[in-house]
Amino acid sequence: MTDAPPTIEPRGSADPAGASDSAVRDPGSYRDPGGFVFRRDGVLYRQIGPASIGDWQAFVASRLADRLIAAGRLVPHEVVSTTLGATADARAVIRPELIDFISYPYEWTFSELQDAALLTLDVELEALRVGWTLKDASAYNVQFRDGRPILIDSLSFEPLADGAPWVAYRQFCEHFLAPLALMAYRDVRLSRLLRADPDGVPLDLASALLPRRTQVNVGLLSHLHLHAKAQRRYAGNADEGRAARRARIDRGRLTTLIESLRGTVAGLRWRPAGTEWSDYAENTSYTDRATGSKERLVRDLVERTSGIKLWDLGANTGRYSRIAADAGRRVIAWDIDPAAAERNYRQTRTEKRTDILPLVLDVANPSPGIGWLGTERRSLLDRADADVILALALVHHLAISRNVPFALLTDLFARLGAWAIVEWVPKDDPMVRRLLASRRDVFEGYGLDAFRQALGERFDVEADEPLEESGRRLLLLRRR
Repeated sequence: MTDAPPTIEPRGSADPAGASDSAVRDPGSYRDPGGFVFRRDGVLYRQIGPASIGDWQAFVASRLADRLIAAGRLVPHEVVSTTLGATADARAVIRPELIDFISYPYEWTFSELQDAALLTLDVELEALRVGWTLKDASAYNVQFRDGRPILIDSLSFEPLADGAPWVAYRQFCEHFLAPLALMAYRDVRLSRLLRADPDGVPLDLASALLPRRTQVNVGLLSHLHLHAKAQRRYAGNADEGRAARRARIDRGRLTTLIESLRGTVAGLRWRPAGTEWSDYAENTSYTDRATGSKERLVRDLVERTSGIKLWDLGANTGRYSRIAADAGRRVIAWDIDPAAAERNYRQTRTEKRTDILPLVLDVANPSPGIGWLGTERRSLLDRADADVILALALVHHLAISRNVPFALLTDLFARLGAWAIVEWVPKDDPMVRRLLASRRDVFEGYGLDAFRQALGERFDVEADEPLEESGRRLLLLRRR
């Protein structure tokens, strides 16, 4: 069971099972037979059906629900009338608090995925103490609110049956432990495996890819390598599989298992260094005066825009994201470099900021729609709802490194936001010369006049300001 994106737009016809024409079921909310997410007249709801109403009422009545909500670990909700249900068999309907932006695990930094994993385990441990458990542990049940992870699937809880194992153990290891171990011990870019399969990283694949030295790590040996071997053994032997499902474990041993798993996850380390752009913010081609000029101009131009949501494309470690946030914007700070985004997240976490969310993104290859019918997890462009786009020191990378024409860049900016603040970097700039050093210069059309002409198809130029001691310029654009 996974909570669906709360920003989904209505599509298609109403649910055939007695739904109102104005109730549109979310395409990503189909796995749990006990309830689902839908929108009615643009408002997000979750319906609880006959199969889950007993567990739901007991969970709401328990002190566990209140404690998790008060601690910021579970998304708050409001109970509304069942007349708002999408189908006639609605037994309860709630309106969850909205999340500003729905992100996915393959867009998270190493520490974001680790923090989401630790939240899941901490919630499970708290539930176990009072006789409850999480019946699933999907990474998609976690989102980031005010810079910190929060569980958004209120129907994940069920009473713990006497002697029952944790039914979500395998799912947790595939969604969290396996990708984190691969990122820590092999290559941080292996987080992209989560994008290849919404059900996580198969444990046998992770075990094969990890170096042999991970087998001396007791936690990884137990929860990943031996876990993978047990899966293969049970898959090939029906009798052993049935015996494993009948195995009983008391609550104390189960708690010890989860604590061991938590220690293994918390012990994973990745040092964000050595990637191409991880130290770019400290090693730019700007003089101190040019940097100060750019900071002042970014602040002034942000304040001239309207709206709250700002996407910083190519944010690096977030210097200008912080300027935008200090100007009152809520910022999604995207960067292609996982080390730069990781450093940004760690700094944001240390500063206890609630207005910046660093994420990993290749602008030239954004997250596609994946899962069932390609709509279970929505594409980045389907989730785009920014008011302002900040594209600093980005155009030359896309136009030269990725051969993206100016017209297509303009279309992207116009699709993402009503306003755009774009930095122009001329061809004689040291960074552009660096990009051209190892390739043929086939970019005869790379020039400011051509760029302005392309922008004019979709935007009005509200300001065009030079940076001091630099040939660069900042353009403030307003979509027509």
